[in-house]
Amino acid sequence: MKEERILQEKINMLEKEVQILTSEIERLNKLISKYEEIVFELKGIKIFLGRVYPEFKNQLPAILRKIQFKG
Repeated sequence: MKEERILQEKINMLEKEVQILTSEIERLNKLISKYEEIVFELKGIKIFLGRVYPEFKNQLPAILRKIQFKG
């Protein structure tokens, strides 16, 4: 009887842990989805700016290097 109770408690704890992990995975998937959307939009902006302002293509690598060293 006591062993069954201990086993049931362990099972309950495992079920709670699985629920927590599942909800955390869902949250992370939403964040990844938003990140991918932002990356896609930035690529579009970069292409647009490169077409409208051709000098942008030449200046972008230097701008990015400055941002990376400061950030």
